[in-house]
Amino acid sequence: MNLKFLKKLNWKLIKKIKIEVLQINLGKKCNLACLHCHVEAWPTRTEELEEMALKDILEIIKKFPQIKTVDLTGWAPEMNNGFREIVDLSVELWKKVIVRSNLTIFFEEWYEYLPEYLASKKVEIVASLPCYLKDNVDKMRGDWVFDKSVKALQILNKLGYWKELVINLVYNTAMTDKKEDFELAPDQKQLEKDYKEFLSKNFWVIFNNLFAFTNIAAWRLKKYLKIKKIYDDYIDFLSFAYNPNTLENIMCKNQLSIDYMWNIYDCDFNQVEWVPAISNWKKITLKQILEENNLDLIKNVMTKDYCFGCTAWAGCSCGGALV
Repeated sequence: MNLKFLKKLNWKLIKKIKIEVLQINLGKKCNLACLHCHVEAWPTRTEELEEMALKDILEIIKKFPQIKTVDLTGWAPEMNNGFREIVDLSVELWKKVIVRSNLTIFFEEWYEYLPEYLASKKVEIVASLPCYLKDNVDKMRGDWVFDKSVKALQILNKLGYWKELVINLVYNTAMTDKKEDFELAPDQKQLEKDYKEFLSKNFWVIFNNLFAFTNIAAWRLKKYLKIKKIYDDYIDFLSFAYNPNTLENIMCKNQLSIDYMWNIYDCDFNQVEWVPAISNWKKITLKQILEENNLDLIKNVMTKDYCFGCTAWAGCSCGGALV
């Protein structure tokens, strides 16, 4: 536990509630290498979901009706082992399936099938588009990413996304090497309006919702901030904006985060920082959940200083602002 964050909580622990969301990081393979990527994914990485872990995950999805949502991440999750097996089973069992896509994967060899496949399964897509301006997106994510993302969104619109199916976009604050330029995610409703007006007017692109994310100081971004010697300044900046009202809806309370090596965490950020979920002072395992037939073994959330990113101002979660 992190004492600085706990002090903000008046030394109270965040209690888990009934688990309804299973978020699965399928691996580190990705066709991009974005600066803000907290899971440290890039094209040359080969780590992906192990077969035995896939078997246990599929068994958990089948065994626990309380799981309402299966959320697939990994950037790009579509490239990693187990993707289609998990989607197919979850849809068959009437779970809500979310795929966190970078959109550009649709144009890579062997993955051209994805738009039609996702539409046929009625999968909800959450797509990263950290700005609606080309220069800003390409600077953060790589050359031509904006153009490919817009083309992918046009394809998805033709397949029924926005109207019959759900496509949500994600905005990320730009990162800086100057502490005076730190910023929180702007007002989500106003920013969504700006996105929709610009993308519709210029590209005939329509989407459902915009999620505004404040950058979380974990892994790749954490290393960047420490190299620039402004990591502590960024944490202080976030802590000054702490909002206790965000705690009611914080995502780590009702979800389990599973990595490609069978490990269980409270959230994706704890996962990349190797902070495992704990019960009775021991790590929780997939095997233990299956053997004890209990998805709710974890009582308290493990917190760290980057938790200030999720609780600053309007808050931040995989579903956008919290308040």
